[in-house]
Amino acid sequence: MKLKTVYVCQACGHQESKWLGRCPSCQAWSTLIEETQTPAARSLAYTEPVCTPVPLSKVAADGMPRITIGIDELDRVLGGGLTKGSLVLVGGDPGIGKSTLLLQAVGHLTGQGRRTLYLSAEESLPQIKMRADRLGLASDDLFLLSDTRIESLEAALDQVQPAVVVVDSIQTVGIGEIDSAVGSVAQIRGVTTRLMGIAKGRNIATFVVGHVTKDGAIAGPKVMEHMVDTVLYFESERTGPFRILRAHKNRFGSAQEIGVFEMQATGLAPVVNPSALFLSQRVTSPGAVVITSIEGSRPLLLEVQALTAPAVYGTPRRTAVGFDLQRVAMLCAVLDCRAGIEIGGLDVYVNVAGGVRITEPAADLGVVLALASAFRNRSVPADVVVIGEVGLSGEIRAAAYLPARIQEAQRLGFGRCIVPGVDIDRWQGPPTCLPLVGVRDVGEAISTVALR
Repeated sequence: MKLKTVYVCQACGHQESKWLGRCPSCQAWSTLIEETQTPAARSLAYTEPVCTPVPLSKVAADGMPRITIGIDELDRVLGGGLTKGSLVLVGGDPGIGKSTLLLQAVGHLTGQGRRTLYLSAEESLPQIKMRADRLGLASDDLFLLSDTRIESLEAALDQVQPAVVVVDSIQTVGIGEIDSAVGSVAQIRGVTTRLMGIAKGRNIATFVVGHVTKDGAIAGPKVMEHMVDTVLYFESERTGPFRILRAHKNRFGSAQEIGVFEMQATGLAPVVNPSALFLSQRVTSPGAVVITSIEGSRPLLLEVQALTAPAVYGTPRRTAVGFDLQRVAMLCAVLDCRAGIEIGGLDVYVNVAGGVRITEPAADLGVVLALASAFRNRSVPADVVVIGEVGLSGEIRAAAYLPARIQEAQRLGFGRCIVPGVDIDRWQGPPTCLPLVGVRDVGEAISTVALR
């Protein structure tokens, strides 16, 4: 069988017949590595179909049973629990807590009498034992394996017969029959294919740990994310106490849910009330505003902080942490042109406290009022929550899931809620004792919180 040599980008998986200094697909430099491929054998004829079509009405709705892990935040992100036969990819920066969380998860599962197999290709068995002792785990149903070969895992499956498997990590496990370095595109694709066969063929729920590059993407080709059933990302800084576990893909549930954890001496502890935790260190000061953000089915109260300063180097800077930088620049232009607040020539800094990243437009009004508050050096009242999207004309647009947002603000004891005026006109939610103040444009919102 003739071997074929190709050059594969280690960042995106793009293939070229000759070496190039820069990948034409992802524009990364020096990422094309030579790999040898064996062409797959082509079938000359079909004998008989492997399976037959089944009418939709005859398919059982409960054909994918779930396993409740016992860690509420993890079960929430997974869509209500771990699905049997699923392949779940967990990504995040080194040291952020991926291995800790998965070891805690298998510890809960062994407490339910389920056998688990933990394959570590990066740590020795004594290292895993030290972490397990720190987490307070001790079970004869948790089996450990330290090896870098997928063949060793397949051999151990027949001995252990586990219900759940953890592979830590995908970049350090290889297949002997593939002639390329461990961690290359060919190896990652081959290992993922074998793990998918294990998960589906043996009906074993499988967790796979994936490292994240400095650009925030899982190292290796994007095809790995397409092959797995669920992709979970750890967010936030590893030096901080909070961890956000976000679902980016989920074939068995919502891909919008997040789980909030706090790193403690005994491991990652689920946060039952994230809103209260994120606001626990809030100080009423100019440039600070409380907003609501919908993450999946959960409303969160977060603090947006803003700061304005004279431009030192001539060109004004726009810096944002936890919020889209281009949207910050747009909101600055709206303030300058529609509200008469001349902020265009100043350095602008926007931060979302707690390490959370906001992607929904309903946080626009909170950012606008935070910038106006910092510019005027006047504090927004501490009992005010702000909701609303801002358009280029300065108008305040409607926000989705308004009843849930208001209910969360009311539960935490806030006194007023500034909402889009159009939502007041068509309000169909339940009666609320929290006063709602409707605003039509940015100027009216600024006047409402006395920032004129």
